Amino acid sequence: MTRPALLEGIRVTDLTTVFFGPYCTHTLADLGAEVVKLEPADGDTSRVIGNPPKTPGMGPVFMRLNRGKRSVDWDLKTEAGREAMHRLIAVSDVFIHNIRSDAIARIGLGYEAVRAIRPDIVYVHCTGFDESGPYAGLQAYDDIIQAASGMAQLLPMVDGNPQPRFMPAAIADKVSGLHAVYAVLAAIIHKLRTGEGQFVEVPMFESLVSFNTLEHLCDNSFVPPTAKPGYYQRQLDPTRQPMRTKDGYIAFAPYLDDRWIRFFEAAGHAHVLKEARFIDKPTRRANMSQMFEVMARIAPERTTDEWLALMKEANVPAMRVNRIDELVNNEQLQASGLVRTREHPTEGPYVEVAMPVRFSAAPRKEVRHAAQIGEHSQEVARELGVDLPAKPR
Repeated sequence: MTRPALLEGIRVTDLTTVFFGPYCTHTLADLGAEVVKLEPADGDTSRVIGNPPKTPGMGPVFMRLNRGKRSVDWDLKTEAGREAMHRLIAVSDVFIHNIRSDAIARIGLGYEAVRAIRPDIVYVHCTGFDESGPYAGLQAYDDIIQAASGMAQLLPMVDGNPQPRFMPAAIADKVSGLHAVYAVLAAIIHKLRTGEGQFVEVPMFESLVSFNTLEHLCDNSFVPPTAKPGYYQRQLDPTRQPMRTKDGYIAFAPYLDDRWIRFFEAAGHAHVLKEARFIDKPTRRANMSQMFEVMARIAPERTTDEWLALMKEANVPAMRVNRIDELVNNEQLQASGLVRTREHPTEGPYVEVAMPVRFSAAPRKEVRHAAQIGEHSQEVARELGVDLPAKPR
């Protein structure tokens, strides 16, 4: 018997753009939800990230972030476009957008208007800042949220360079997107139990502050604070970094005291443990940064492969530092099925990174390729019983 996907039968009307909201709906689509994405006439702005693709608007980031979704480009200023949207909402379980409150109200798709069409709708607003605070309505991008959340101050806390710096990843968007995923799922569970829909707000600023302060508020959790903020014993230790080997870089993570002992013994430097600063567990814990410094001096004695074999035998966690381009052919990722090559109907072969979570009750299924702008406008309109004039392509 073929088992249904986990979210099969859940319909999502998606008006999100760029990374934050689309990462949420991408995950829902991977889980089997039917996602219909409304795009502006010129498409989601993420379509142009990367080098010019074979087909305009089919950039590599968009293809990754918007697989599994159908694309419509209905003009909501027309009667037919509005009718199609209202009918889509009427058969949807979830309505999600990242448009500011005043703008979404102007196009007639605020919460009360959408609830009038579908009373039990799960209405999800992906915002920059919680609407109950003084920042409500401010524009928000990843850089803005990294700055506001303290994320841009983490690297200065590590290396002493006072210049704030962004983490080189869309971390605020992606973290917030995952918060949006569990928010949607929790609201769906509530709806299944009670029959009741609701308004759900997922703010980027609050999401990243929650994420960032988990470990870094640290001793400022107490009132009054018992020390400065930051997890200095681990994340903010400048000596705890990838280390140069004879032919590359490696990350060691002894972490526990017995593993530190095994590292120095396996490396042929057991004499280090006889030094007064490393003589017993309390001194080793107090001087862990100095142990990392010694480790960094030892690391160039062997190649990365030699270290990996030695650490595996000694049962000390270690891993090669991979480049992004090396991940495509990584043996672990190939074996787990996370990375594979697929054939897009217009763009040809491309690398797909699958959902990393595995469910025993729902084997991974093929998800539809990312769509061209408005590729399914007519198809979805017909399913909804709307006669939509065809647009020239």
